[in-house]
This record gives sequence, structure tokens and C-alpha cells, in this order.
Amino acid sequence: MIFLINRPSKPIILIITPLVLSAFIHLWNPKGFPLLYFDEGIYMRRAMNMLETHSPQEDPYFYDHPYFGQTFLSGIFWMTGYPSSLHPSVSIKSIETLYSFPRILMGVLAVIDTLLVYKISERRYSRNVAFIASTLFAVMPITSLLIRVLLDGIQLPFFLSSIFFADHINITDLKNSKRKFVTTLFSGVLLGLAIFTKIPVFTMVPLVGFLVFTNNKNSFKSVGIWLIPVILIPMIWPVYAISSGHFNDWLKGVYYQTHREAQTFFASLALFFKADPVLFVIGTAGMVFAAIRRDYFVLLWAIPFLTALYFVGWVLIYHFILILPVFCIAGARLLLEIPNRIRFKRIAKISLYATVAGILIFGIITTFLLITPNINSVNFQAALFLTQNLNDNNFSFKNNNLTIVSDAFYLWIPQHVFHLPATYKTFFDSTLSRTQHSILVVDPGFIQVMHEHNKQGNLLRTIYDTNNTKRIAMFGESQFNRNISIYLYEPKTSNSHFTLRSGK
Repeated sequence: MIFLINRPSKPIILIITPLVLSAFIHLWNPKGFPLLYFDEGIYMRRAMNMLETHSPQEDPYFYDHPYFGQTFLSGIFWMTGYPSSLHPSVSIKSIETLYSFPRILMGVLAVIDTLLVYKISERRYSRNVAFIASTLFAVMPITSLLIRVLLDGIQLPFFLSSIFFADHINITDLKNSKRKFVTTLFSGVLLGLAIFTKIPVFTMVPLVGFLVFTNNKNSFKSVGIWLIPVILIPMIWPVYAISSGHFNDWLKGVYYQTHREAQTFFASLALFFKADPVLFVIGTAGMVFAAIRRDYFVLLWAIPFLTALYFVGWVLIYHFILILPVFCIAGARLLLEIPNRIRFKRIAKISLYATVAGILIFGIITTFLLITPNINSVNFQAALFLTQNLNDNNFSFKNNNLTIVSDAFYLWIPQHVFHLPATYKTFFDSTLSRTQHSILVVDPGFIQVMHEHNKQGNLLRTIYDTNNTKRIAMFGESQFNRNISIYLYEPKTSNSHFTLRSGK
């Protein structure tokens, strides 16, 4: 595979190789890896809500992100007939399939990302850089984050496409000024949609704006045309809030997103290093090399975004998704620089092949070992138990006044796929009450929030740590391993009756 990089007569193999590897890595086991994440359930709930109600706002008073994420997902669901096209039933296979479909969609987007990394690198640098960068992006362990249903993964192909078109404005096929205008405008639309997915990508405006400016012969007019959709499309979000009379709620939501209790920038960098030390080291060294070479393309991509993350303070590992491509590109450039520093050309060539091959083989083996097991089977069992007993009306309370309290993952399937009657709340919901008959799905996320010394943690503990709360099921090998327990909470004054069908 590596020996193809110096054969310009075989460009099709160079581009197919990373695409095949990316498809294998990101589509091999979407239901089993990576571990199901709270935010995935939130974005699925919003997409399903929009599919049903055509409203982008699930909670009229809570604003955290713009609307293109749920709009994109619900649009794909509508076109494919999801979830009805899967003929959902209350079975473990159906539960797994329902969750696999959106993850397969994210895997397809990851393959598109890989193609865009190749084309962008080829245009900016060389075919050799494109091959190595796109293959790194396809196989390195941290890119498995792209399988999760997250806004960062949805916005990435739109952002990369914006770069692609901005960098193709001055190619010879676009001699016609009208075509240049359309390409410039299209780049702006794509970046506008990326910002309309999640706001931090606005830090990429200097990068794409620089490409538009230089590729239009330093034309400020072209930059102005490009900026129109970049500004107007994200403005839909606050305009919607104003039109619905919730502008103050919008302001509070934006403030909350930028002033949350911090997981620091450096703590998340440490998680990045732990998750993928090889790409972290190569990418970081590549950034230093780019600074020495004054590679403004790489620097404008990385520095504004990383600076913004540092000052915001609330940083999680998946926030680095936007800079994974440039880490791969910078790392590829650095690797190809190694032969130039070695005097003997034959040794230089062998060292290049050995280094690149070793890194890619490490990435493939490590990532394959990660993606092979099904680490979510316990979650699916708990989801089936909850859905099955709600469907069979085995949780019987007076006036059917039942609240489900859990990670968002367990909520969207019974609520939006099977439309089972209950009040559905996450463990972050501040409206939880000790007077509500509740089913608690207690997993590691629930326990983590419950042990926090804040108002929400105290609220969860008052419900969980009481004689009125009884465990009715547990999934997992033992209490010392990662397990999920289902608890029934009945207020003291309750005259309700609870039944649970035997064998469940």
C-alpha cells in the first residue's frame, strides 16, 4: 500500500485505499462501538421531535445549539422512511437496529470526510500528502468519535466542503466569472450551514475567508459576497427565538453554553493524548513544523479554534473533531519531510516507507481491536426492558402518572418510536420531583451526576437514596463492573399499584 505513493500513474488506488479503510473502520460495528453517549440521545430526540412536529425547538425555553443538526437528521429520516421503514418491534434486534441506522449515517459522513481530506490535501500540497493524511484520518483510533451521533460529526463534512470549494475558485475550469461567483457563494452557504449546526466553527471564518480572498485575486468584493450566507444562515437561530418571544431565553442559553462548569482545555488535551497518542504527537509536531514553514493554511485552521476552546473552558474530547483533519494533514507533511533531512536517498526512502507503514499498521490494528466488541449490549438490554414493560403496561400507576428518569439514550425509542405514554426526563432535568412516581434507569452517567455536589446531584440523591426506591432489574455481570439498574420510586403518600410481569 505504502509503495504506491510515488506512482503517479495509479491515482485511483491512492484515493480508493483510504476510502475502503474508512468505510471498514466506521461501518464495521456501529451498534457495538463506541460507547453510547448522552448527547447522542439528545440529538436523536430532537431529530425525532422535528420529524413529528416540524418544530426545530424541542423545549421552547432551552436554547443551546442552532437547528441544522436536527434538521439534517430529520430530513434524512424523512427521505428514508425511518423509523417505520425498519418495521420496529419490541425486541433486542429491533432496538439495536433503530440505533444502528443513525450511526451508519454518521459512518457514511466519515467516509465523505475522508474523501474531502484527500482532495483538500491534494489541492493544497501533493498526492503523497493526500494519501497519507486521508489514510491517517481513516484508521487512527480517535476518528472513531465520528461514528457517534454528534453535531461535531454532522458539521464536519459541510466545513470541509466549504474549504474544498473555496480552494477551487481559481482553477482553470472556472475561467467564467459566473462560475467563480457560484463557487464562492456555495462555499459561504456550506460554512453557514456548518455554523448553523454548532457555533464554534465560526472560528474557521478567517481560514475559509483567506482562501476566498487569495483565490479571487485579493478581491474584497468576493469576500463580501461569500460572507452573506455565512452570516445570514446562522442568524435564523436568534431570529426564530425573537419571533417566538423567547429572545431572553436564547441569551441565557448562549451564556450557559459558554460559562458551564469547566472540564479544562488541557484536561481534554490529555484525554486526546490518552485516546490516540500517536496522532496527537505526530499532529502536534506537524503544527510546529507548519509554524516554522509559515503554513498559513494549517495555522489558520488550528490556532483560532484552539484559542477559542481555551477561553471557553468547557471542552470535551469530541470538540477536537474539527481539527482532526488538520492534525492528519500537518502530520503527513511532517512525515514526508523526513527523507529531506537524510543525506542518503536510499535510506531516506526506506525510512519514509517504514515510518508511514508502521504508523498506519498501528492505527489499523489498534482501531480494529477497539471496534470489534459490542460494549453496548448492556445498554440495549436495559432499553428493551424499559420499552417492553411500558409497552405491556406493566408499570401500573394511578392515572398513569409515570415519569421515566434516565440517560437520553433510553428515552427517545419508547417516546418517539413506539409513542408509549409516560413523562420522559433526563437526569439533568431540574423539574424532577419527589412527588412523581418514577422509573429510574441508573447507569454510570446517572451515578456520576448524582454524586456531584450541586443542586441536581442533591435532587437525584433525595429520590435514589430512600426506602421508597426499590431495584426491580439489573443488567451487567456484577455490581463491581459497569452495570445498569432499573429502580422503582413510589412517594410515601402513594396509593398506587405496581405490577411486573414475571420473567422480565
